Amino acid sequence: MVKVGFVSLGCPKNLVDSEVMMGNLEGAHFELTGRPEEADVLVVNTCAFIESAKQESIDTILEMARYKQAGSCKRLVVAGCLA
Repeated sequence: MVKVGFVSLGCPKNLVDSEVMMGNLEGAHFELTGRPEEADVLVVNTCAFIESAKQESIDTILEMARYKQAGSCKRLVVAGCLA
């Protein structure tokens, strides 16, 4: 089973969007994990409302990209305002 990890940044609306995505994935028989090192797919739901949020989004994307570079994660998906 494919494991998917989520990082949700920003406002409560982003959190709701992440929860909807997670629910859809669970319904499609994906397994959710809170541990990025275990994920086959990582999703970063970004925020770009203010400059500090943009920077946090970029930093988080780069952090999650390390898992992809290491080979533990096969896909990195960026969603949300910054995408």
